[in-house]
Amino acid sequence: MVMGDFNAKVGNINLGYEAIMGKRGLGSMNANGQLFADFWANNKLVIGGTLFLHKDLHKATWISPDLKTQNQIDHICVSCKFRRSLFDVWVKRGADATSNHHLLFGKLQLKLRALKEESLRLSAKAAARQLKCGRNIRRRWKSL
Repeated sequence: MVMGDFNAKVGNINLGYEAIMGKRGLGSMNANGQLFADFWANNKLVIGGTLFLHKDLHKATWISPDLKTQNQIDHICVSCKFRRSLFDVWVKRGADATSNHHLLFGKLQLKLRALKEESLRLSAKAAARQLKCGRNIRRRWKSL
Protein backbone atom coordinates (compact mmCIF):
# COMPACT_ATOMS: atom_id res chain seq x y z
CA MET A 1 0.00 0.00 0.00
CA VAL A 2 1.27 3.44 -0.95
CA MET A 3 -0.45 6.66 0.02
CA GLY A 4 0.44 10.31 -0.09
CA ASP A 5 0.38 13.67 -1.81
CA PHE A 6 1.50 12.92 -5.37
CA ASN A 7 0.27 16.18 -6.98
CA ALA A 8 -1.13 14.06 -9.79
CA LYS A 9 -4.62 14.48 -11.22
CA VAL A 10 -5.74 11.19 -12.75
CA GLY A 11 -9.25 12.28 -13.65
CA ASN A 12 -12.25 10.15 -14.52
CA ILE A 13 -11.32 8.84 -17.97
CA ASN A 14 -9.45 5.56 -17.58
CA LEU A 15 -8.90 4.75 -21.26
CA GLY A 16 -5.84 2.50 -21.41
CA TYR A 17 -5.68 2.26 -17.61
CA GLU A 18 -8.73 0.10 -16.92
CA ALA A 19 -6.66 -2.38 -14.90
CA ILE A 20 -5.36 0.21 -12.42
CA MET A 21 -8.10 2.82 -12.08
CA GLY A 22 -11.84 3.28 -12.20
CA LYS A 23 -14.00 5.94 -13.86
CA ARG A 24 -14.86 7.76 -10.64
CA GLY A 25 -11.96 10.17 -10.30
CA LEU A 26 -12.33 13.94 -10.12
CA GLY A 27 -11.60 16.28 -13.05
CA SER A 28 -9.25 15.42 -15.89
CA MET A 29 -5.76 13.93 -16.08
CA ASN A 30 -2.72 16.25 -16.11
CA ALA A 31 0.93 15.53 -17.04
CA ASN A 32 1.79 14.38 -13.51
CA GLY A 33 -1.30 12.18 -13.59
CA GLN A 34 -0.09 10.55 -16.80
CA LEU A 35 3.32 9.76 -15.25
CA PHE A 36 1.62 8.62 -12.05
CA ALA A 37 -0.72 6.24 -13.91
CA ASP A 38 2.13 4.85 -16.04
CA PHE A 39 4.23 4.20 -12.94
CA TRP A 40 1.41 2.39 -11.13
CA ALA A 41 0.53 0.39 -14.25
CA ASN A 42 4.15 -0.82 -14.50
CA ASN A 43 4.16 -1.74 -10.80
CA LYS A 44 0.67 -3.30 -10.85
CA LEU A 45 -0.94 -1.02 -8.26
CA VAL A 46 -4.53 0.25 -8.27
CA ILE A 47 -5.46 3.90 -7.64
CA GLY A 48 -8.11 3.56 -4.92
CA GLY A 49 -9.75 6.98 -5.11
CA THR A 50 -11.02 6.32 -8.63
CA LEU A 51 -12.86 3.10 -7.79
CA PHE A 52 -15.66 4.28 -5.49
CA LEU A 53 -18.74 6.39 -6.12
CA HIS A 54 -18.84 9.56 -3.99
CA LYS A 55 -19.92 13.14 -4.43
CA ASP A 56 -17.18 15.39 -5.79
CA LEU A 57 -17.13 17.03 -2.37
CA HIS A 58 -15.87 13.74 -0.90
CA LYS A 59 -13.25 13.19 -3.63
CA ALA A 60 -11.43 16.56 -3.60
CA THR A 61 -8.27 16.24 -1.50
CA TRP A 62 -6.92 19.75 -2.19
CA ILE A 63 -8.56 23.16 -2.40
CA SER A 64 -6.93 26.31 -3.79
CA PRO A 65 -6.34 29.36 -1.56
CA ASP A 66 -9.13 31.25 -3.40
CA LEU A 67 -11.49 28.33 -2.54
CA LYS A 68 -12.61 27.97 -6.17
CA THR A 69 -10.46 25.13 -7.50
CA GLN A 70 -10.63 21.61 -6.07
CA ASN A 71 -8.53 18.66 -7.17
CA GLN A 72 -7.97 15.03 -6.30
CA ILE A 73 -4.17 14.93 -5.95
CA ASP A 74 -3.68 12.75 -2.84
CA HIS A 75 -4.06 9.04 -3.44
CA ILE A 76 -4.16 5.63 -1.79
CA CYS A 77 -2.79 2.86 -4.00
CA VAL A 78 -2.82 -0.87 -3.33
CA SER A 79 -1.46 -3.87 -5.17
CA CYS A 80 -3.78 -5.40 -7.77
CA LYS A 81 -3.62 -8.52 -5.61
CA PHE A 82 -5.35 -6.63 -2.77
CA ARG A 83 -7.87 -4.71 -4.91
CA ARG A 84 -10.81 -6.65 -3.46
CA SER A 85 -9.57 -5.92 0.06
CA LEU A 86 -9.98 -2.16 -0.45
CA PHE A 87 -13.59 -1.35 0.46
CA ASP A 88 -13.69 2.45 0.25
CA VAL A 89 -11.62 5.61 -0.14
CA TRP A 90 -13.09 8.99 0.82
CA VAL A 91 -12.17 12.49 1.92
CA LYS A 92 -13.09 13.99 5.28
CA ARG A 93 -13.29 17.77 5.23
CA GLY A 94 -12.93 20.12 8.15
CA ALA A 95 -9.93 18.63 9.95
CA ASP A 96 -8.30 21.10 12.32
CA ALA A 97 -5.04 21.43 10.39
CA THR A 98 -3.25 24.37 8.81
CA SER A 99 -3.27 22.87 5.34
CA ASN A 100 -5.22 23.25 2.14
CA HIS A 101 -5.42 19.44 1.93
CA HIS A 102 -8.28 17.38 3.31
CA LEU A 103 -7.87 14.09 5.16
CA LEU A 104 -7.97 11.03 2.93
CA PHE A 105 -9.35 7.82 4.44
CA GLY A 106 -9.32 4.28 3.19
CA LYS A 107 -11.12 1.18 4.45
CA LEU A 108 -9.10 -1.98 3.96
CA GLN A 109 -9.85 -5.48 5.16
CA LEU A 110 -7.12 -8.09 4.94
CA LYS A 111 -8.02 -11.75 4.87
CA LEU A 112 -5.18 -13.68 6.47
CA ARG A 113 -4.79 -17.42 6.32
CA ALA A 114 -4.08 -19.48 9.41
CA LEU A 115 -0.88 -21.53 9.54
CA LYS A 116 -1.37 -25.18 8.76
CA GLU A 117 -0.34 -27.69 11.41
CA GLU A 118 1.84 -29.51 8.86
CA SER A 119 4.12 -26.53 8.40
CA LEU A 120 4.49 -26.23 12.18
CA ARG A 121 5.48 -29.90 12.46
CA LEU A 122 8.02 -29.54 9.66
CA SER A 123 9.61 -26.52 11.31
CA ALA A 124 9.80 -28.41 14.64
CA LYS A 125 11.59 -31.31 12.91
CA ALA A 126 14.04 -28.91 11.28
CA ALA A 127 14.78 -27.29 14.65
CA ALA A 128 15.41 -30.73 16.20
CA ARG A 129 17.84 -31.59 13.36
CA GLN A 130 19.74 -28.36 13.95
CA LEU A 131 20.06 -29.13 17.65
CA LYS A 132 21.48 -32.58 16.86
CA CYS A 133 23.99 -31.03 14.46
CA GLY A 134 25.00 -28.59 17.17
CA ARG A 135 25.75 -31.47 19.58
CA ASN A 136 27.84 -33.25 16.94
CA ILE A 137 29.87 -30.11 16.34
CA ARG A 138 30.53 -29.73 20.08
CA ARG A 139 31.71 -33.36 20.33
CA ARG A 140 34.05 -32.93 17.36
CA TRP A 141 35.38 -29.65 18.75
CA LYS A 142 36.08 -31.21 22.16
CA SER A 143 37.94 -34.12 20.55
CA LEU A 144 40.31 -31.67 18.83
